[in-house]
Amino acid sequence: MEIFLISQKNSSYMIMKHLLLLALFPFSLYAQKVDSKLVNWYNGIGTGLSTDIAYSKILVGKNSKPVIVAIIDSGVDIEHEDLKGQIWINEDEIPGNKLDDDNNGYIDDVNGWNFLGNSDGKNINDVRLGEARIYAQLHEKYNTATYDSLSFEDKKEYDLYVEVSEKLEKERAVAQKEVDDYADILKVLTASNEKLKDHFDGDFSIKQLKKLNKKSPVYKDAKLMIRLNKFGFDYLSIKEYVNYYQDQLAYNYNPSIDPRAEVIGDDPSDFEDKNYGNNNVEGPDAGHGTHCAGIIGALRGNEIGNDGIAGNVQIMSIRAVPNGDEWDKDIALSIRYAVDNGAQVVNMSFGKEYSPYKEGVIEAIKYAEKNGVLLIHAAGNESIDIDLIKNYPTPMYPSMTNKFSNWIEVGASTRFKDPKVKKGVLKRDGLAADFSNYGANNVDVFAPGFDIYSTIPDNKYELSDGTSMAAPMVTGLAALLKSYYPKFTMLEIREIILESVQEFKDYRFFFPVMWIKKLSLVSCVLLEE
Repeated sequence: MEIFLISQKNSSYMIMKHLLLLALFPFSLYAQKVDSKLVNWYNGIGTGLSTDIAYSKILVGKNSKPVIVAIIDSGVDIEHEDLKGQIWINEDEIPGNKLDDDNNGYIDDVNGWNFLGNSDGKNINDVRLGEARIYAQLHEKYNTATYDSLSFEDKKEYDLYVEVSEKLEKERAVAQKEVDDYADILKVLTASNEKLKDHFDGDFSIKQLKKLNKKSPVYKDAKLMIRLNKFGFDYLSIKEYVNYYQDQLAYNYNPSIDPRAEVIGDDPSDFEDKNYGNNNVEGPDAGHGTHCAGIIGALRGNEIGNDGIAGNVQIMSIRAVPNGDEWDKDIALSIRYAVDNGAQVVNMSFGKEYSPYKEGVIEAIKYAEKNGVLLIHAAGNESIDIDLIKNYPTPMYPSMTNKFSNWIEVGASTRFKDPKVKKGVLKRDGLAADFSNYGANNVDVFAPGFDIYSTIPDNKYELSDGTSMAAPMVTGLAALLKSYYPKFTMLEIREIILESVQEFKDYRFFFPVMWIKKLSLVSCVLLEE
């Protein structure tokens, strides 16, 4: 499956090709001015969830009970203005006394737990991807090994070493090329930006640029910035893009670093060792997790920011997703923490290609299943069939014969029912977002994950795309239904959600997409019956 991009062959504007690549980011890199029509579209009718109608027509006058929702992610800004009163508080823990008052194994876990830190308050964020970790682990053993001399078990491990070695080499080459290409582009943009600043004696606006006469010495520089603005960017966003690939080289694809060993110092394969982490549930980079939190439970009707799907939730922040691949151990312990501390539904907007300690994660998911806790997982943004290519964690591992009964896998849908094609080029996605992973068996539903406006740290808001945004839509829905219909178990609510979807044929798939059309409304009706 390919990502459709508009081709740009004009060498004088090769930058446009690179700008289009920015559309592949599942989370935006810059602040935007947002059309008011986009702010809460996912709560509306059409391709939204019809949440607003559900509240005004079916749920009006009904009582609701709070539902604890765990968000396993990069962290959540629990002090955000639009999340006030929506944050889970561990009533059995006395804040700041440095004691484990409730004897759950975690000291001062008042709002959740951070599995990416140590007791001194230090945190890790930029880490290696799975292939770099595996390479570092196996390199010394197999760098000079000959295949024929290896045992059967070692041959399988050697094959994995060869696979990650080749993958890592290709990834580093791509990242280095992007750094080199963008470095030259950034030089041009920086020079133009400086010329324009000198001309306007400081910062300038697009309106000012458009007023420049063609005879102006900075006219060409202005046209370049105007063209950038047309695509929603400026030279700083290009700088961020360069930084993104530089960070990949320095951290994600670098086998030589091991921040976890330096800061946490535990054994990632020992799932019984739980004595690590801290209570800093925001961490150094909570943008992604805070965005998910706002989709689920931002205050409704307060006329600021966006309206969350669920009005009566308590958000438990569990930090376990760094900038790089998460560890199986952290995910397993996060799921267990959520279950043990009363979460009824868990949002998991993350995924990775390699899962070396699958069994530990499987056991944690089964633990949640046994306790009736619903897990909602984002399908991923690689535009691949995850029936064929695994994206971990997954609703069905290779060792299993049946899918987990407490799992919903979520793809991303858009605001548009039909694609827009002009002269053979895709100008706009259809209902299923082009970046979304899919799968006739493993993806249960598609929910809004395109042009999603929600909370980010420091009382700000941002528009973002990704299955990471689609999963909390379903998480919020599950919490909403549990809140108003508490007699139903979360597994029963899962069935109601799956019964509420409508089949939709997308032009790219040979199977129908299970689309969440008016899901909040339909789900409420089914529960009423």
